[in-house]
Amino acid sequence: QVQLVESGGDLVQPGGSLRLSCAASGSGFSINDVGWYRQAPGKSRELVLGIRSRGATDYNPAVRGRFTTIRDNAKQTVYLQMNSLKPEDTAVYYCNSFPPRLNWGQGTQVTVSS
Repeated sequence: QVQLVESGGDLVQPGGSLRLSCAASGSGFSINDVGWYRQAPGKSRELVLGIRSRGATDYNPAVRGRFTTIRDNAKQTVYLQMNSLKPEDTAVYYCNSFPPRLNWGQGTQVTVSS
């Protein structure tokens, strides 16, 4: 059973940057097939970005040009680099496969506020 653990969330000012981490234990998770998702208060969970098996990335239009993902094969860890953060980026962020097939982790809270 794969366990996903997201970390790195914090309170950050608008315009700031943050890097989230996604670590997985157990088999069944590939860093070559990863999606980042988020759920804002009162809203449904949505895709932030997803990496396809051939390397292409699907972006939520709201984050294109500001967010990117970094994969560390040695550590089997995926990072979400978030730049130029906006208050509307406030949400709990999750990682999963792309599309999501695994049990969701606890997520990590990102709050963008001055």
